[in-house]
Amino acid sequence: MVLGLSTLGIFHTLIGIIAIVAAIISYVKFGKINLWHTTGKIYFYFTIVTSLTSLGLLKNGFNPGHIFALFIVILVLVAYYLYKKKLGNNKFRYFENFLLSFSFFLSWVPTINETFTRVPIGNPLAKAPTDPLIGSTLLVFFVVFIVGSFMQFRKQRKTNIINK
Repeated sequence: MVLGLSTLGIFHTLIGIIAIVAAIISYVKFGKINLWHTTGKIYFYFTIVTSLTSLGLLKNGFNPGHIFALFIVILVLVAYYLYKKKLGNNKFRYFENFLLSFSFFLSWVPTINETFTRVPIGNPLAKAPTDPLIGSTLLVFFVVFIVGSFMQFRKQRKTNIINK
């Protein structure tokens, strides 16, 4: 076992890393998770797989991480619906962008928690999910999410004005 992970845990982790990398690439290229582009599609599909495979990781039974996973699935599915069904209405892009960004932020909660309590092996950065390092790291990610959402809103508003 790698880092105490089962085969499902390893698969879940690898798929999750690919989803995160795809989202980061999409943010760098487009300023958002762009479902029109391959990176956005990879984020969408791999996030669903990651979230659903987490339901099979029941180390301590059903827990708040599983609720996060189900909520993330709902967020990306609603965003995808808005992307597919509301193509002609740019006002829906605000919601689509926000939902995808919020799902990305929420994905970091278990990612940071699991990583910080496992790495480095034998002397992890954090001893428990309540460790201040985890809390302060998540606070930084939350601030980035808020600032990024504001920037996406402004960029989408400019796009909507140009397309009128």
